[in-house]
This record gives sequence, C-alpha cells and structure tokens, in this order.
Amino acid sequence: MKRLCLALAVAMSCGLLVQPAEAQKRYDAGASDTEIKVGQTVPFSGPVSAYATIGKTQAAYIRMINDQGGVNGRKINLIQYDDAYSPPKAVEQVRRLVEGDEVLLTFQIIGTPSNAAVQKYLNLKKVPQLFAATGVARFSDPKAFPWTMGFNPSYLTEGRIYAQYILKEHPNAKIGVLYQNDDLGKDYLKGLKAGLGNKAASMVVAEASYEVADPTIDSQILKIKDSGADLFFSATTPKQAAQAIRKIAEIGWHPVHIVDINANSMSATLKPAGLEASKGLISVNYVKDPADTAWANDPGAQRYLAFMAKYYPDGDKNSNLNVYGYITAQLLVHTLKMCGDTLTHENVMQQASHFTNVDLDLLLPGISVNTTPTDYRVNKQFQMIRFDGERWLPFGSVITDGNE
Repeated sequence: MKRLCLALAVAMSCGLLVQPAEAQKRYDAGASDTEIKVGQTVPFSGPVSAYATIGKTQAAYIRMINDQGGVNGRKINLIQYDDAYSPPKAVEQVRRLVEGDEVLLTFQIIGTPSNAAVQKYLNLKKVPQLFAATGVARFSDPKAFPWTMGFNPSYLTEGRIYAQYILKEHPNAKIGVLYQNDDLGKDYLKGLKAGLGNKAASMVVAEASYEVADPTIDSQILKIKDSGADLFFSATTPKQAAQAIRKIAEIGWHPVHIVDINANSMSATLKPAGLEASKGLISVNYVKDPADTAWANDPGAQRYLAFMAKYYPDGDKNSNLNVYGYITAQLLVHTLKMCGDTLTHENVMQQASHFTNVDLDLLLPGISVNTTPTDYRVNKQFQMIRFDGERWLPFGSVITDGNE
C-alpha cells in the first residue's frame, strides 16, 4: 500500500511538473514575453497623403495601450513605413517589415494598390495581412487568401446599395461614373451595375476613369456632363472627389451626387472642396460622428474624444479618418488580447476569424463585428447619409449585406 501511495505521489508530482510545459507560451517571430511587433505601411506622402492621419491615430492609440500596460503584459511595437501609395514601394517596405523587422503580422496596410502588391507575398510567407484598409473583394476571400482579412466594407456591396437607392429614388436617372482605375474603382462600378441589373446598360450613360497620379480630373467631369448624365457617382479617393465637387460647382452642373465612403471625409474632401459646394452629397457610413451632439453622452464617443485630447491633440477629432484609425486599432488590440499567450501567425488568424458581436466604441448602434472562417468580412452593414452643408445626416435604416 505504501509503495502504491508513493507511486501515486511521484506520478502526481511529475504531473505537476509537466503541466507548465503543456501550458507553455507559443511565439512566432515578432512576439516575446515583453513585445509584439506589428508592421504597417502608410501613405505619409504621395497622392493620397490625406490618409496619413489614419496611421497617426493608430500609432497614438497604441501609445495609449502601452501606457496602460500593453496587451497581456506585452508592449506593442508598431513599426510604420511610408509607401507613398506606390505598389513597388509597398513591396519594398513590407519585405523589410517581414524579413528585416520580423513582425508577427502586418496591420492596416493602407490602400488597395499597396495591399494588392503584397497580398501574394504575405500569403506565401503565411504572415497575417490583418484588417487591410480596402474593401475590394479579393481581400476578404479566405479560400484564395487565408492570411488576408480586409477591414473596410465591401466596395461591391456599397455599389449595390447605391444602385438600390437609385432605383428607388431616381428610377429614370442617367448615371455618369468617375472611377479610380484600379480594383477600388472597378469594384464600385461592378457593384453598381450588378445592383442595377438589366437596367444598367440603359441607365449608365458615361464612364470615365483616372489614374491616381493624374493632376486633375477636369476632362473626365466635362465628358460625363456632356453625356447628359443627371446623376454622378464618384468612385474615388479624397483628392479626386474634392476636385470633382469643385469642378461640378464651377461649371454650374447640378446632378444628384453620390460619393463613396472612402471619399466622404469632412477634413480630407468636403472642406477642401467647399462645404457649400458639397451640400446635398449622398454617401454611406457605419460609424458615429463625434461632432454630432446626438453622441454627446455616448460612452464610446467620450472615450474617443478623451483619447484624441490626450494622445493626438493635433489631429482633427471630428475627422472620420481619425475615427477609422481609432476603431481599427481598437480591433487590433482586441484580437491580440484574444490570442493570449499563443502569439503565432496561425492563432492571430484563428482569433480574427471568430469574432462574435464585437462592439467598437464608434460603430453605430446595431452594427457590430462578426466573422467566421468562411466569411472574413469585418463590416457588412451601412447607414445611408446626406450632407446638409454642415454635417452628414443619416436617413433610412441600417442595411445589412447577407451575400458572401
């Protein structure tokens, strides 16, 4: 009996010794007991440098989290490089992040061209391309690219929603489309036409594309106006959207004017274009407007405003670009917290593909983040909005896209 008890005691003590080994922390390159390396490219310069403030907000948010002790006791080391919205530069900088800095993951690479340039490389390396700042469908396709997850609502979905609005409110419209000549613009055009269905051929009377580096889009606007279009869809980024608003006002044209979500920023588009010229614009949204008094007592909005005041006082607290930077960084931190002590490439994607009703401070009521291993779309819900000359006002109900 003594021998049996002794054997059990030895076995139990061995078990206790084994338990910590079974619960060992697991790290891939870029993670340790004290640090999590996250890499990002941002257009701090170049044709869409208006988006630079997104990266600045994200860096400020990470500073706040680190001041609070980090994530599960680890500080986040956010490494940011300028890619100037240039695909070759993005490739160079992302390779530097992966092979030189050895980041655990890339986060919020900004822009469709930059993300497209590095997608195959990151998937080959099995390094997460997390919350890519684009809504092109290929960045939320887990079958083809399991290591890539986009953040932005789908441009295809957004285009379909505009089509639904047009068919309901302007069924006899003659539509002219200005679009960026890349996946961003082409997805919007494709979504619009899909939503119009068999009416697309007769309703879309003009299409004009532009290159990001083009100095102006004046000739495209004149071409669309001369087509007889009375509804103008701007599938663009802020610089060209502002140019279009100004040119349309200058020539005295008064079409129904829709701008995509990438270009509806007050600070980056509407103010440069002129608020009076921007009056009547239609777009979509999925976040709270911190300048709207309706959110004055909202806890999430209050947290955001306190953050901006302390960590990014030079930033425009009312800019939707900074709101975007805040919620994307918040979702990154949520993901890393869920990873616990298993900070591997695989577990990052495992956690990011199992979000259930994740609430972010500045998402509109009724909108939350849900993902599955077969549905990587982080945002699938929209609210239609109209600019009244001072601010964006919501109309209609929240629209959810059920298509995968």
